[in-house]
Parts: sequence; structure tokens; C-alpha cells
Amino acid sequence: MNIPAALGEALLRSASDAIVATDREGCITFWNPGAARIFGFTAEEAAGQPLDIIIPENLRARHWEGFRHTMATGTSRYGHGDLLSVPALTKDARRISVEFTIVLLHDDRQEVAGTVAVMRDVTKRFEEVRELRRRLAEAGGKH
Repeated sequence: MNIPAALGEALLRSASDAIVATDREGCITFWNPGAARIFGFTAEEAAGQPLDIIIPENLRARHWEGFRHTMATGTSRYGHGDLLSVPALTKDARRISVEFTIVLLHDDRQEVAGTVAVMRDVTKRFEEVRELRRRLAEAGGKH
């Protein structure tokens, strides 16, 4: 048994976190069961689609500006283990909160060939923190 290969396969097929890969143009090339669970699109529905299917419309211009910069320069503001929190969309147009890390994929010439993002739905925690902040602000105003 090849442990590294088995480990990789188990991680990619996990339904816990979303693992989404794209090509240089931002079209989806890999969509694991976790992505299907979180976003509601099957792998077949997501394959070949632009990331716009999960990016809220008001954030798309900024996303694509950063994506094109990353593809051109090979650098990302969100590398080296940084965790980014952003709103995302599900198939049924619900807005959720996700945290993710991003890794750049390189081709044989070491040029940027695409991305892989590992995402986690943190909507419940985000809403709990927002509610706690609201309650604290209310309590603070009553003194």
C-alpha cells in the first residue's frame, strides 16, 4: 500500500472541507465531495464553470483582479498558510461564510497553472460572533 497516495486520495475524497482546483482562467477543474456538500453543486455541474458560481456578484470584480494578478506574477496576498474569510454563494443562492487557504499549482516550466483552495463553511460561527457583538454593543449602550 502506498501510504502517501492513499492519504492524498482520502483527503481529496473527503466530504469535510471543500477542495476546489482551477486552471489559469479560473475555471473549475476539481470539485471534491466536500465542495458538493458545502455549495450544493455536483462535481459534474461545477466542472468547467468559472468560480463565479460561488462568488457573490458584488465581490467578483475584486476577486478576478486579484486572480489575474496572481496568475501573472505567481504571487498571492493569501499564501503561506494565511486563512482568508469571505462570503460565498451556494447553488440555491444562499450566502454563506467560508474560510480558506490557497495554493498555487505550477506546470513543468514552473509557471502558474492554476490554484487549489481548501474551504470550510464557518457560517454558524460567523453568525454567533456577529450576534455576540450585537449583544455586547447593546449592553455597552445601557450603562
